[in-house]
Amino acid sequence: MYTTSIAIQVLPDITEMDKVCAIVDRVIEYIASTGCNYVVGPFETTVEGDFEALMRIIKRCQEIPIELGAPSTKSYVKIFHNPKGVLTIAEKTDKFR
Repeated sequence: MYTTSIAIQVLPDITEMDKVCAIVDRVIEYIASTGCNYVVGPFETTVEGDFEALMRIIKRCQEIPIELGAPSTKSYVKIFHNPKGVLTIAEKTDKFR
């Protein structure tokens, strides 16, 4: 049972689209490395897990673009937290696939 789900969109402050894509790809690689269940969408990545773990992921997603040369980064984050559990990505979307 997941207690939290987040959706995160990371926007490095760089004008060259190929560099933006490379940085976003690295952020997604990091999210994949966490072992949390996630789905990449065209505008954001949705991740499910424990509240504290997801807060650490959000923090790290801010650090990666800076480490890769972006002078700053903007992120849009949506958080749904319910200690009794949240609907999973599959429960929300499988009926549409």
